[in-house]
Amino acid sequence: MSFTRRQFLSGVAGLAVVGLGAGGASRYWLGRRHASSGHDYQLIAAPLDVELVAGHQTPAWAFGSSAPGTELRVRQGEWLRVRFINKLPVPTTIHWHGIRLPLEMDGVPYVSQLPVLPGEYFDYRFRVPDAGSYWYHPHLNSSEQLGRGLVGALIVEEREPTGFLHERTLSLKSWHVDEVGAFSDFSVPREAARGGTAGRLSTINGVPQAIIDLPAGQIVRVRILNLDNTVTYRLNLPGAQAQVYALDGNPVKPRPLGEEYWLGPGMRICLAIKAPAAGQEIALRNGPIRLGTLRSVANSDAPGEWPPALPANPIAEPDLANAEKLNFNFEWSGAVSVNLDNGAPPSLWQINGKAWDINDKTCADRPIARLQKGKSYIFELKNMTQYQHPIHLHGMSFKVIASDRKTIVPYFTDTYLLGKNERARVALVADNPGIWMFHCHVIDHMETGLMAAIEVS
Repeated sequence: MSFTRRQFLSGVAGLAVVGLGAGGASRYWLGRRHASSGHDYQLIAAPLDVELVAGHQTPAWAFGSSAPGTELRVRQGEWLRVRFINKLPVPTTIHWHGIRLPLEMDGVPYVSQLPVLPGEYFDYRFRVPDAGSYWYHPHLNSSEQLGRGLVGALIVEEREPTGFLHERTLSLKSWHVDEVGAFSDFSVPREAARGGTAGRLSTINGVPQAIIDLPAGQIVRVRILNLDNTVTYRLNLPGAQAQVYALDGNPVKPRPLGEEYWLGPGMRICLAIKAPAAGQEIALRNGPIRLGTLRSVANSDAPGEWPPALPANPIAEPDLANAEKLNFNFEWSGAVSVNLDNGAPPSLWQINGKAWDINDKTCADRPIARLQKGKSYIFELKNMTQYQHPIHLHGMSFKVIASDRKTIVPYFTDTYLLGKNERARVALVADNPGIWMFHCHVIDHMETGLMAAIEVS
């Protein structure tokens, strides 16, 4: 059910008003207490000027002292405790993308919590069951808030050493800025009805044409996260020795990267890359476009060995023989309603004939499917459009088992890139009670109808 503010404040602890005093954006940082108290972070969202275009300042919003935000880390099985303080001029939340957590920590306004108002704080506390690469972002006015920089990496480390001695995190994001660093429109209806409104400036960790140093001769774990509103990256590393170790947080049997990998918004890939001899470079590309450079630098360590496969996460295996089948059609809305005068987003997309109204706080009261806790399900995902849709499910992981367009080696994930006119099947155990969002992670598409609620009880 959806909440009123009175119901929420009387029923859920953790939201309060806090005075932070005066000061510039540089004071809004993320701090970590000593290890004896576990992982305990204070994370502040606030305006922050960043230099994306040389010689010009862009008025970003940031989690911590950078955009993308400060990387959070926690060990698998431990508690993640984050006191989130909102110093923005607008309400916001934090959604923990890919994490299997209790509903009240999921960060969806009017479903799991009320928006955190300017000057308020909210305590997020949950245990992280799965190791891997995840991320965090708001789930409110997402086109603007993610577009301005409110995204960040969340790394859940394995319980035991994995054999990787070196690691890098690469957060990919394009920015809607012009030639002097000023923001342009985050969402344009004409583009939202197509592939989405793309930014013009691509960055790695907030830096255009970034150079990432790797220790020469070593096997480096490279986590690549797509934190973009819109862009699907055709990742390729010409000439590199690279193996895939995990997709969207979940381990896979190591295999060569191949010519390219399509990484949709919200998706992640974990590679092992053998750094070449000192002074040599590897181009990280999006199709033919160079995103940045991996540069080998001298080091005195002996050449590294390829680590074994990463340990599996404790995700329940669906019972395919007895699973109930559900169909989900992702389609363009036949009647386009665009009213630019009232500021409301147009209705452009729908799931099973129903378009989500991003301004209707009661939409989650009408789930598109109701699942029985503990039961196995097979979702048939049918893309009836000419555009790709990275389909993301909150609160649970699903297993990709089949596609009519490509060969699938089954794997667990939380986001699947559904190609144009593709039909795919995914399976899960409905083991986490709550009302969970199920949507396309092209933010334009989500905000113009391509979202639904799925209830588990």
